[in-house]
Amino acid sequence: MTNKPTLLVIEDDEGLRRQLRWGLDEYEIQEATDRESAIKALSRQPCPVITLDLGLPPDPEGVSEGFAALKAILSMQPDAKVIVVTGRDDHEHAVRAIALGAYDFYHKPIDIDVLRLIISRAYHLHALEQENRALHSATRHSPLEGIIAASPQMLEVCRMIEKVAPTDATVLLLGDSGTGKEVLARALHAMSSRSKGKFVAINCAAIPDTLLESELFGYEKGAFTGAAKQKRGKIEDAEGGTLFL
Repeated sequence: MTNKPTLLVIEDDEGLRRQLRWGLDEYEIQEATDRESAIKALSRQPCPVITLDLGLPPDPEGVSEGFAALKAILSMQPDAKVIVVTGRDDHEHAVRAIALGAYDFYHKPIDIDVLRLIISRAYHLHALEQENRALHSATRHSPLEGIIAASPQMLEVCRMIEKVAPTDATVLLLGDSGTGKEVLARALHAMSSRSKGKFVAINCAAIPDTLLESELFGYEKGAFTGAAKQKRGKIEDAEGGTLFL
């Protein structure tokens, strides 16, 4: 059992295959000599990165079989990074291969150092795309629309919000500043039977102790010096809705 990344080399020239085995020994190299054996190899074990010589039998002097193999590979494994091999100065077929979905190309004769760099970049991109798909899949399963949640802990918080939203329970949200408490409070409000009422948020820490009672409960005109008119409190404003303190 090896921990080396797998590389599929589709090449009918035994000398070139031997050169690649020797020069790219950091990879577990699987070999195929034509389109049929390449398809069989991928059926047994998908490979994230593949090198493909466009000149394959039964048309080694042409490119028709190579392009047919490219289409078959991408049909089986759309996320594969296929690096096509072309003859010297064959830019036309290289560009056509890229248009059909190949990741990159290189020209013969082979420069192992250049090819190694291309393959390394292909593996890196494939890994990034896999990670992106995994994150996208995780966020799709978040119970609350519009909230990005990938970690099991945050998903559990979302599920708890979803459960408590239909009730009239008072909810305590704990977390450091900037962790999304108000975002969750607004989501809870939107999912509750009070969603048509107002969502009123008040930052208690920003209000002096001497004024907090008046902000929450309001006051009548003349209740104290300077109370020139009646003031509704935040609790009254939030009646029928949600008050977030």
